Amino acid sequence: MNGQALDDRLAQARAWLRQDPDAETRDELAVVVTRAASGDAAAAADLDDRFGARLAFGTAGLRGELGAGSNRMNRVLVAQAAAGFAAYLRERADAAAPTVVIGYDGRRNSRRFALDSAELFAGAGLRAILLPRLLPTPVLAFAVRHLGADAGVMVTASHNPPNDNGYKVYLGGEDAGAQIVSPADVEIAARIQQIADAGDISALPRSDAYETAGDDVVDAYVAATAAVAPAPESAKSLTWVYTAMHGVGWETFARIVDAAGYPRPKTVGEQLSPDPTFRTVAFPNPEEPGAMDLAFAAGRRTRADFILANDPDADRLAVAIPDESVESGWRRLTGNEIGLLLGARAARAAEGTAGATLACSLVSSPGLGAIAAHHGLDFRETLTGFKWISRAPGMVFGYEEALGYLVNPETVRDKDGISAAIAVLGLAAEAHGRGATLADVLTELGETYGHFASGQVSVRVDDLSVIAKVMLALRTLPPVRIGETPVASAEDLLDAAPGHPSGDVLRYRLADGSRVIVRPSGTEPKLKVYLDAQAASAQDAAHVVAALEDGVQALLEERS
Repeated sequence: MNGQALDDRLAQARAWLRQDPDAETRDELAVVVTRAASGDAAAAADLDDRFGARLAFGTAGLRGELGAGSNRMNRVLVAQAAAGFAAYLRERADAAAPTVVIGYDGRRNSRRFALDSAELFAGAGLRAILLPRLLPTPVLAFAVRHLGADAGVMVTASHNPPNDNGYKVYLGGEDAGAQIVSPADVEIAARIQQIADAGDISALPRSDAYETAGDDVVDAYVAATAAVAPAPESAKSLTWVYTAMHGVGWETFARIVDAAGYPRPKTVGEQLSPDPTFRTVAFPNPEEPGAMDLAFAAGRRTRADFILANDPDADRLAVAIPDESVESGWRRLTGNEIGLLLGARAARAAEGTAGATLACSLVSSPGLGAIAAHHGLDFRETLTGFKWISRAPGMVFGYEEALGYLVNPETVRDKDGISAAIAVLGLAAEAHGRGATLADVLTELGETYGHFASGQVSVRVDDLSVIAKVMLALRTLPPVRIGETPVASAEDLLDAAPGHPSGDVLRYRLADGSRVIVRPSGTEPKLKVYLDAQAASAQDAAHVVAALEDGVQALLEERS
């Protein structure tokens, strides 16, 4: 960094220090400033990383590493976001003051960010309602609809690493409780930038005249979710394991389990209570290798029928079943397997209902389309993300392969790992009552709708430009075969026809009917490749996917 650039960064940092209300991040930044000013190259680079960019506000809100600077999550950035969002809401409002509900999870600074937001919303003349304690994200999404609010904010980084946090935004109205879509994100981002450009956040009006919601909001969510699948008599003899993955799911989920009439699970005690350090896992994501090892150990110890796991904010659900063919004795079901289980459940209930739709992201299993066709229902594929899935007309069930499911769209318009868990409990209890298991139900699905298998190749990078280079290489010279299988068609969804999902996605259909989709992750520094196949048996479909994985790995190495 040259001298003028360093001077500019130092000026930005000192201006930030003057307005930062957080002693911890002030002290953190002061050390970096002192070292950078004295010629420490590493500190200068750190300063440039903190202030050389700004965390972008998009349809998923804000998400990033905690720390001082415009490229980190902190109280200054949250104050600017809250004030900008308040300005956006006031511009859209009629004479009445807009109502905003604020929720928060158990991550570092989540409560503090929520309190700052409540004070700033109230100071801007909005009716601000703070949820009574740390709660799952689906409770916030529910509260926006239940209270008829104009907007909602959830402070969470879901299953991101421990030192991250985020700011997730919902709007009311026709799609109340759904995540925002364009152009709302661009318009909100513009208001946030105006606040940032105006200078010191200490000039923003604050008020302690916000409300704290009573437990009646949580009670209503508990009652509505317990009604998703009341326990049959056969549920009494189920033995199952649950882990909250160090998150906020257990308190609410336990109440729903009781209300629905299911037996309490054996719990993974080390992961049951909120812990912002997520001390037993490298990444607090049930999809990550090792994250469910403690749950598997509890399953072996208790001879459980199955395992359920929520991610830290409980908007996702993982399911595992006994499997002697794997070393741990347990196999985590893929998101597609769970999605098809729940999709078939919804389809059976909706059969004969005019306009009823099953929906999933375009990278999820084509098996959901087969289920919809079998039961005479409509089927919609959307871009990835529940902001799109939740808006499918007539949706009775929606899912994405990344462990996100929406089983009760009239109650919650976002993915909900708790209601999905209750639905899986209902399926398991029904199967148990006829002497079957979830593994048997999966086999029955294949026999009824066709045998589908899925896989994924995920490449994590340190430099995001690597992903852009690979996507460009694939666009410039599309593959003619993947592994030994010829490519029958290649689609670039950047050029999708009007009315079809459009995005930075490449889709290849192969001569044997299998499918490969390539896209950059929207939330992590990863390139993701999704593999799907259908065959005469589950084993044959799995073999096709395994061959595709080898072919994709070779293709990516060639194009990297």
